[in-house]
Amino acid sequence: MSEARAAILERLRRSLGTGDEEEARRRLVAARLSRPEPVLVPARARVEGEARIALFTEMAEAVQTEVQRLDSFAEIATATSRYLRLHNLPQKLVAAPDPMLDAAGWDRQPLLRVRRGNADPGDAVGMTLAFAGIAETGTLMLVSAPERPVMLAFLPETCIVVLPLSRLDGAYEESWARLRALSPMPPRAVNLVTGPSRTADIANALTLGAHGPKRLLVLLVPEPETPEPESAGDA
Repeated sequence: MSEARAAILERLRRSLGTGDEEEARRRLVAARLSRPEPVLVPARARVEGEARIALFTEMAEAVQTEVQRLDSFAEIATATSRYLRLHNLPQKLVAAPDPMLDAAGWDRQPLLRVRRGNADPGDAVGMTLAFAGIAETGTLMLVSAPERPVMLAFLPETCIVVLPLSRLDGAYEESWARLRALSPMPPRAVNLVTGPSRTADIANALTLGAHGPKRLLVLLVPEPETPEPESAGDA
């Protein structure tokens, strides 16, 4: 190591503190992270029920996101097939292997070809599940997991995101609290998506799909029904 490099590193060590001072700083950071405090939440985000759904829809549609509300998980396949026909897209998609999508009613659309897994470069349409939705700005929180591969939301030109209504929050702080409650350790990736990919860097003209999907459809659905356990019966 050169003398100049060693001198610079030594000055950094002194400025950051060592020994007891460094340990005190570590304890301070750990305490702060263990007691997160929300910042000021805008008044428009303090809504519930139908008002929250309406706000999310309004904010999402303002940034070229299409939002559809379904009555059940079983309508997902039909809504997807209809959306693909509307945009003259093949009846083909890759969907997340999340077990919740098993209830999407795939058998109702025999012409819709569905592969479960991660997206490949040749996939035109991808479907995944949102960890949460944020009504404040019409934003989706996408959290990486084996059952929800990240590239499903970024590689295909058309992205369909299923958002259970029970996961629709008013403000960002609520969604981060939801994530912290899930696990003390953060997931590998958390992506906040507000509308399809866009840029205006070229001649100040808005272009969709510059760095990701150029179409984004959000399907708002109730949680899928859990079948009642069967009785054991007589021995």
